[in-house]
Amino acid sequence: MRTAEIRRRFLDYFAERGHTVVPSAPLPTPDPTLLFVNAGMVPFKPYLTGEAEAPWPRATSVQKCVRTLDIEEVGRTTRHGSFFQMNGNFSLGDYFKEEAIAFAWELSTGTVADGGYGLDPDRIWVTVHHTDDEARELWRRTSGLPDERIVARGDEDNFWSMGVPGPCGPCSELYYDRGPALGRAGGPAVDEDRYMEFWNLVFMQYERGEGPGKSGYPILGELPRRNIDTGMGLERMATLLQGVDNLYEIDETRPILDRAAALAEVRYGADAEADVRLRVVADHVRTALMLLADGTTPGNEGRGYVLRRILRRSVRSMRQLGFEDRVLPDLLTVARDCMAPSYPEVAESFGRIADRASGEEDAFRATLKQGTTVLDGAVAQVRAQGGRQLPGAQAFLLHDTYGFPIDLTLEMAAEQGVEVDREGFTALMREQRERARADARARKSGGSADTSALRAVLTEHGPTDWRAWDTLTTESRVLALLAASGPVTVAREGEIVTAVLDRTPFYAESGGQDSDAGRLSGTSVEAEVLDVQRPLRGLVAHQVRVTAGELTVGDQLHAAVDPEWRLGARQAHSGTHVLHAALRQILGPTALQSGSYNRPGYLRLDFPWRGGLSTTTRSDIEEAANQALRRDLPVGVRWMTLPEAKELGALALFDETYGEKVRVVEIGGAWSRELCGGTHVEHAAQVGVVALTSESSVGAGMRRLEAAVGAEGFGYLARERDLVTRIAEQLQAPRGEVPDRIAALLERLKTADRENQRLRQQATQARAAGLAARAVDVNGVLVATATAEGSADAARSLAIAVRDLLPAERPGVVAVGSQTGGGKAVVVAAVNSAARTAGQDASALVKRLLHGRGGGSPEVAQGGGLEAGQLTDRLSALPGLLGGA
Repeated sequence: MRTAEIRRRFLDYFAERGHTVVPSAPLPTPDPTLLFVNAGMVPFKPYLTGEAEAPWPRATSVQKCVRTLDIEEVGRTTRHGSFFQMNGNFSLGDYFKEEAIAFAWELSTGTVADGGYGLDPDRIWVTVHHTDDEARELWRRTSGLPDERIVARGDEDNFWSMGVPGPCGPCSELYYDRGPALGRAGGPAVDEDRYMEFWNLVFMQYERGEGPGKSGYPILGELPRRNIDTGMGLERMATLLQGVDNLYEIDETRPILDRAAALAEVRYGADAEADVRLRVVADHVRTALMLLADGTTPGNEGRGYVLRRILRRSVRSMRQLGFEDRVLPDLLTVARDCMAPSYPEVAESFGRIADRASGEEDAFRATLKQGTTVLDGAVAQVRAQGGRQLPGAQAFLLHDTYGFPIDLTLEMAAEQGVEVDREGFTALMREQRERARADARARKSGGSADTSALRAVLTEHGPTDWRAWDTLTTESRVLALLAASGPVTVAREGEIVTAVLDRTPFYAESGGQDSDAGRLSGTSVEAEVLDVQRPLRGLVAHQVRVTAGELTVGDQLHAAVDPEWRLGARQAHSGTHVLHAALRQILGPTALQSGSYNRPGYLRLDFPWRGGLSTTTRSDIEEAANQALRRDLPVGVRWMTLPEAKELGALALFDETYGEKVRVVEIGGAWSRELCGGTHVEHAAQVGVVALTSESSVGAGMRRLEAAVGAEGFGYLARERDLVTRIAEQLQAPRGEVPDRIAALLERLKTADRENQRLRQQATQARAAGLAARAVDVNGVLVATATAEGSADAARSLAIAVRDLLPAERPGVVAVGSQTGGGKAVVVAAVNSAARTAGQDASALVKRLLHGRGGGSPEVAQGGGLEAGQLTDRLSALPGLLGGA
């Protein structure tokens, strides 16, 4: 039974039993704790945990999943694949154990004719949690299994939770005995290769508390609503029903493996290490296809890096097998044909997929060529010296100069029997990051000052008289000037130095608030203040650029903060407090600020939260913030001891060292009360407006809000208004009707697209009927050739349509060519079942037509790179090839 059919039967079975069929979510997930969906239940988490109300009481899906934690095990075991599909049925407060067990047993053992999978009941084993007598009795009653094939296991195997406080419960797993040739007798507790798990039923009925690992945490009680979450591994069921040894040999992966073996001219099963590499290629190429189809692009971080690593491991595995030419377009074509029956989008977007994969392969081949030479030389030197470890500096050189990822260095060095000094590499990476941060600060400030010199200034003159809370101007004296080279007595026009003043009105960057901007003016000097910092406790240092005259130690100056800058900074900082209070008002007290940054006109606020905020929630937060501004809540500052502040409920948001007294900023009294050293407005209305501009993820379990504030906030809203006005004018509709008009327009476009597609399909079918009717007999094989207008997909559609219209009882072969631009053409070959029985192979025919180029499945194959002028000759050669076959 083909994998697509297994998938269809699962969805049909549960749809017939009242389950809503939910399409697979894209692999990239908005869940900030994950890069990709890694389990079938992930899209259902909000409903299973009670965070959101489920739109249906029971649902079913076949969810695409990617797991890369075990990537090094891919190909070496029969159970690890980076991409897999999880068939699931979910009860959200509806049925429970009895129905879930009955469904799983009926579908697994039901006859193929009745829509089941036809597994032999006498070869099925079941595990239950050792405390779950109810499940044991239900299995006994439903299936008639003997007690020895209902195995009790502990928490590690048969109790499920998400690893954090929340829903949990016992689970029950189904295993299938694949026979004595694959391992020892005795059930899944003895050998999980022979006894393959294919379905897991989770009975979500308890709430767990804090605790590590898979056991040892407290059970807090029963959930108010019990749920069912099951997962049947599609690839595992295909392994069982197709009678193959492992998931790499099912119909969705074996053609990729076979194509890789053919390209490398090796035979699968002849060499254990080559088999591992072939399985890596088969798995990774399919995974890359699905990630690319869902919009992931290769990159250096996060999801992009996972994809890049998978693509590069595929290319390198082929090189290890002896094939050094470009390989991804060929193998991805095969993978597309394998997956398109279940996921048509991989065929529809294949041009984009192939382009991105090809670009990544070309870049990696260049990197591999240079880096491998360097690595081999370094390894040879280590071994010549009798060593066993590649220095961390060498691994860092490969990474920093040649773009060699550390995991690739580790893998390639291990293949040559050499370890890598990972700690040394990590230390050098850390130093590089610290240098980068220092350079960034130096670029911002225009130079850096020696801490020892600053300490000497502090020792000699004492703390800076800091007046930022009280005034925008002071009369100040220059105590010291420091350049990057050390202390100086004078700075001339154009130079940037660090100036220490005896007194200053400038706010130094801290607590998320950016530093003030302004000027220093003297009788013979003008200087611009670029940055203000507190490099030492009690000392304020100003990075300044001399714009006129000379700045000299001892100068008497007028220090003045730019009043517009300070106003904007006060608005942004008070706006941050207001937004934080609004956030907690809407989301609850756990939505605590974990970081912020504000400057005139802009603020951002980070807070811990699982999952993105809905449009409605974002609007509610924005509305709560602006209501506070409209009420013109008073802003006050109070000094008190830290215990008094904590008793009052003031929020201390950062791990700072506080003095004997702390500064508490209140907006509307208890509505917003935080420890803060920043500058603020006197009344909330002075903030003007808080306009949310963005909400995004910034890491696992962390969200970020960004907003425009004050004049910039009004400007943002005005631009939004103008945009809506222009759209309304173009649509010739009142502003209030714009959303409905756009929705109607999009629906008309979709309708037009569907109509165009229908007409194209009709045209294709009409032309296919004529081509099928005119097919010629060549040695008992019906042969049809044609050219198609447009892309390779048009050629593929026509070839398949003609093939399907040929008499099923007679062997039929079709070849369709199409020009793809740039003076090039592609050829698609398709053969029917009767032709396959007669020994015809579409992939082999394409290779013969195109002199070795191209490939695909035995039923449909494709080749490119052909000069457009040769297309007619190549198609006309098909009858001759069959005649000589």
